[in-house]
Amino acid sequence: MLTVASTTLSPSPFLYIQQTNSHFLTSPSIHLFQFSHSNKKSPNNCLSNNRTERGLDFDIGDTFFRHESATGRDLGVLAAALYRKSKGHLRILDALCGCGIRSLRYLVESEADFVLANDANDENRRVIVKNLSKVAENFGDNRRWLVTNCDANRVMTEFYLKKDFFDFIDVDSFGSDSSFLRPAINALKLDGLLYVTSTDGFSSGGHRPSQSLAAYGAYIRPMPFSNEIGLRMLIGGVAREASVLGYYATPLFSYYSYHGPVFRVMLRINRGRISKNRHYGFVSYCEKCGNSQAFSWSELGQMSCPCNDSRVSESLVVSGPLWIGPLHSADYIEDILTLAKQWEWIGNGQGKDLEKLLMQMLDESDSKLPVGYIKMDEVASRAKVNSPPLGTMMSEMIKMLEKKTILSFLSSLFLRVLVVAGWICC
Repeated sequence: MLTVASTTLSPSPFLYIQQTNSHFLTSPSIHLFQFSHSNKKSPNNCLSNNRTERGLDFDIGDTFFRHESATGRDLGVLAAALYRKSKGHLRILDALCGCGIRSLRYLVESEADFVLANDANDENRRVIVKNLSKVAENFGDNRRWLVTNCDANRVMTEFYLKKDFFDFIDVDSFGSDSSFLRPAINALKLDGLLYVTSTDGFSSGGHRPSQSLAAYGAYIRPMPFSNEIGLRMLIGGVAREASVLGYYATPLFSYYSYHGPVFRVMLRINRGRISKNRHYGFVSYCEKCGNSQAFSWSELGQMSCPCNDSRVSESLVVSGPLWIGPLHSADYIEDILTLAKQWEWIGNGQGKDLEKLLMQMLDESDSKLPVGYIKMDEVASRAKVNSPPLGTMMSEMIKMLEKKTILSFLSSLFLRVLVVAGWICC
């Protein structure tokens, strides 16, 4: 590999790391090999497109940017701040940083000690530097941030080889590119946080089973709750990669947004053996009655639906293997809610959408919730009645539950309706 003193020119995709036991990015010995490009835009020709998010002004230039993803960024900032509060330190890798707004927010709001903002497109470098310059860069052991333009997998692998690990890694990738998962897990500290993304709605909808199998090791077939399947597919992919490396992944929260669509999951990574109840199995949906179930590996070949008297049913559609455990941690969501209130992001008439989302996550973290859900319109159609308002039906079913007079079938249905409320409003 090559190294020269850094210049004002844009860096190459190659990151050079000297052989040292110290954190190389907080050392004055940092060097990037850099080239000039004849097609590089000058600062005067760089498109300026100013935005504001949570009181922070930034420029998106001509980078790809979605205002609708602000909620996902809010959740990441809250999670990062919780980590710093509990551990006393926070080093972040924003592996595909775009214009750098996430990196800026991690620095300002989460009070990260250091953020490495990386984007493979070196034409984004000037706008990223411009945005992060709102925070003093500093040098040596006090360096707060650094911008690189390298392949994300290359960056994470270099850090792993140097045993220089991050506390928090944000991988906001496009499509179903799961090639980032293993390098990210390798570059993460034990008990660190991994924030991953998928935007492949076709695979989660069961329209590209070969693609989902290649990317996440799950053969996905069409099911009416494809947004939930997309999250379980993504978590399952991380769990599989973590298991290969001798780690286990615990999802802290899962977030689906219709735009894109976008599937985002926050996971905690630790070393250890996966327990026998590994929450990694199969999900079925009965096209005849609408029932959905989760099955373990030991139940392969024995899958059936209650509507078919425990016999193998031709109406049963099966997807997997994927994550069949809880999508959220109730304790973690409570901590996020507390912090969001402290920051006045919610409460007193503020942040109603964020508060509603977090409360839904809290409801959905109930371990008794089954996999999948039944849509109200489908319930009404099967019963041949008009669909009542969701709030009215939930209120009546809660009353029946409190009186302990509801049948077990309706009890299960109530749990599914709660999930419907969460997924439809996300």
